[in-house]
Amino acid sequence: MTYTPKGMIYLCLAHMSEDNVEQKYVKEAFDTNWVVPLGPNVNAFEDDLKSFYGGKNEVVALSAGTAAVHLALLGCGVQSGDEVLVQSFTFCASSHPITYLGAKPVFIGSEPETWNMDPVLLEKAINDRIAKTGKKPKAIIPVALYGMPYDCDRIMSIANKYSIPVIEDAAEGFGSKFNGKVLGTFGRFGVLSFNGNKMITTSGGGALVCEKPEDKSTIMWYATQARDAYPYYQHSAIGYNYRMSNICAGIGRGQMTVADAHIAHHKHVQALYEELLKDVKGVHIHKQPADPRYDANFWLCTATIDADVKIVGQENVYKEVIKTAVGGAAGVIKAVDSATTDCQPNENVEALRVFMLSKKIEARPVWKPMHKQPVYAGAPTYTNGVEEAIFKVGFCLPAGPYVSDDDVHYIVDMIKKAIVK
Repeated sequence: MTYTPKGMIYLCLAHMSEDNVEQKYVKEAFDTNWVVPLGPNVNAFEDDLKSFYGGKNEVVALSAGTAAVHLALLGCGVQSGDEVLVQSFTFCASSHPITYLGAKPVFIGSEPETWNMDPVLLEKAINDRIAKTGKKPKAIIPVALYGMPYDCDRIMSIANKYSIPVIEDAAEGFGSKFNGKVLGTFGRFGVLSFNGNKMITTSGGGALVCEKPEDKSTIMWYATQARDAYPYYQHSAIGYNYRMSNICAGIGRGQMTVADAHIAHHKHVQALYEELLKDVKGVHIHKQPADPRYDANFWLCTATIDADVKIVGQENVYKEVIKTAVGGAAGVIKAVDSATTDCQPNENVEALRVFMLSKKIEARPVWKPMHKQPVYAGAPTYTNGVEEAIFKVGFCLPAGPYVSDDDVHYIVDMIKKAIVK
């Protein structure tokens, strides 16, 4: 029997709780007229998150994960001219906030097993930046790429050796663990995202996990326009309007009731992909290390395809300029003159994306390394080429709560169909 999807199979879409608890809390916000930033839902959501993260760390709910990165940098004392070490293989929200402060990102390459920050390159970069600039970088930002934990032991050991604070970008790693400890609680700050495509959602929003209670006070101050303690508005620092709305937090409270179920589902989907793809020649699902310390949430399931695997329509790719953004509701894109760049996925990867789209399956390329982005041309980079090589052969597969077992079977069948024998 041939399975036909009812509609587009997206990588990861928000999924409400079965009994619509989200609606209950949102309705309460309207009924009590708390339709503003802050409020009872925000307080309760922060308490829920604090419990989820072990009860020892403080949590500040914010308008976006990007805002959380920005405020964490402020909390670490990053100023104009400072350098911040950040993983290159990531989404731009990990590095852009560094530039908001006039600071400079220094990009660190990946290790081949996890695809995350390479500890060897990290220490090399620290020593080289000290030698070149005469001072230490101000912070380190490792990333839980697609939910995969980085080597927390080695990263934290190096950070502690040089007394450099760590800002964990766990935006994609909600609920992922390393050696039984939840990501976001290893460093001074942990960044969370609740965008509509994350493990849980508040439609838009994020949060910052704070190691120290005094850091929470600082972050809250910056997030509410940095107002000083006077009966009128006086400001001794530049602040931001970054707090989460009471409406969004209501959604988040409901989402926390299904957080564990969502994580379990993503792990199940990953296991099914591993089983169904194991005999597909030339296609390799990315697995977490066999080391029992690693416990990924598999926010997205990722894979690579060998360069010599021929895909239907491969000879026609990169011939025309893309007119619309790739990847769901990606927003406005800037028109370009060329269909190609000097760093792009192989032709068979792009052909697979196009083929899968024709079968109502969203299969995106993996993140393009930040040090290969035009906006960061000339930024200091310490790489062994791993992330560039993965970008050429890697792609993402649907894994969200709406992705059923039948969907996974259909997706794998279409991958097989796309391969030219």
